[in-house]
Amino acid sequence: MADPQVKTFLFLQGPHGPYFAMLADALRARGHRALRININGGDKVDWPGEAADYRGTFRNWPLFFDDFIVNHGVTDLILYGDCRPYHTSAHGMARLRGLRVHCMEEGYIRPDFLTLQDDGVNGNSTLPLDPQWYLDQAAGLPERAEPLPPVPSTFQARARNTMRNGLSSALMRPYFPYYRTHRPHSFILESVAWCWKLLMAKREAERSAATWEAIKDQPYFTLPLQLNSDYQIRVHSPFGDMRAALRFVIKSFAQHAPSGVALLVKRHPLDPGLVGWERLTRKLAVHYGVGDRVHYLSDWDIAQVVQTSLGVVTVNSTVGTLALNGAKPVVVLGHAVYKVPGIVHHTSLDSFWGAPRRPDMTLYSAFRRVLEDRCLIRGGLLSEEGLQMLVDNAVERLEKDPSEVLPLTRPARRRRRGMDVVHGSAA
Repeated sequence: MADPQVKTFLFLQGPHGPYFAMLADALRARGHRALRININGGDKVDWPGEAADYRGTFRNWPLFFDDFIVNHGVTDLILYGDCRPYHTSAHGMARLRGLRVHCMEEGYIRPDFLTLQDDGVNGNSTLPLDPQWYLDQAAGLPERAEPLPPVPSTFQARARNTMRNGLSSALMRPYFPYYRTHRPHSFILESVAWCWKLLMAKREAERSAATWEAIKDQPYFTLPLQLNSDYQIRVHSPFGDMRAALRFVIKSFAQHAPSGVALLVKRHPLDPGLVGWERLTRKLAVHYGVGDRVHYLSDWDIAQVVQTSLGVVTVNSTVGTLALNGAKPVVVLGHAVYKVPGIVHHTSLDSFWGAPRRPDMTLYSAFRRVLEDRCLIRGGLLSEEGLQMLVDNAVERLEKDPSEVLPLTRPARRRRRGMDVVHGSAA
């Protein structure tokens, strides 16, 4: 008879780099089985051990996946991001077969954390929006005495992992003829854009410094741009594209913000530059009659920007939790796990400009402690030390009973999608 404590973990696509392979080795060392299905060339390079290669069409993927999990006695599915088409399908099939599904994603709170949550993350999370639930759950959790030291990370590690994965996918395309990336742009196009961005980095830094000097002493709100390729925008917001969100926010700002207040639009640090955000920002600002009050910042420390701002307007960026850490008012236009009444400004965007509501820090502290205890693992993908921390913390979490991770009696979450989460002016 099989040992019920021994699990069979199946890994699908993970973050670029060695993390999933390292985690699989650690689980095997604990007596579990760890399997993998590769879907493209990048997967093969990131997983050097034995694996199954799926080379068929997406239409046949559900049947292949179902046969695989049944034939191999899979008990647990691990995937990174639950909105990629292959992952969405696998998640549904796994639930039909009674598998436990572990979803990973970049941390709800950044840096130094990765999300590891049962069932789904972000807009698919089953976390409730009830403030009292977090206060009750946090009652038995310790307060952190002092901030933890930062987890080491380097941009070079991110660039190396991304280039290695992308090049491998491109070179092995004939071996995986039916695979189509979930990203809106090709690896080649993004690589060219990144090369141009790096060539222009010095010029952009000088322009950003001049913009910051001009605005830092003014009262301003911050709008952090998010990536168009991010499912937070594509699936978990009513906009579908960050350009629509930018227009919506600038229009509301023009109609309802006090006259002496500015809006600072900050580019995402990983944006490759395929959209002319600065040009679009200036065009929209002029169109709505606030060309002298809307400013664009391409490169600057977002923590410094948030620290001196009046508040943050976000679709659902983790910059929201960065702002909340500093007790700054935040309004959320899409779906986010931290969109809890009392934590974020919970009326309209139009009302936010004139009377932004500060977070209840007692509630936010409870929310954060619950999140760290149940849904986050400490570590990072961009250093050996950070990777080992993630592996150790993930193994401990993956071996826990589901009832130890999130109580089975938690209240049901009301899924919030579409225009019901956006208040104020229509775009």
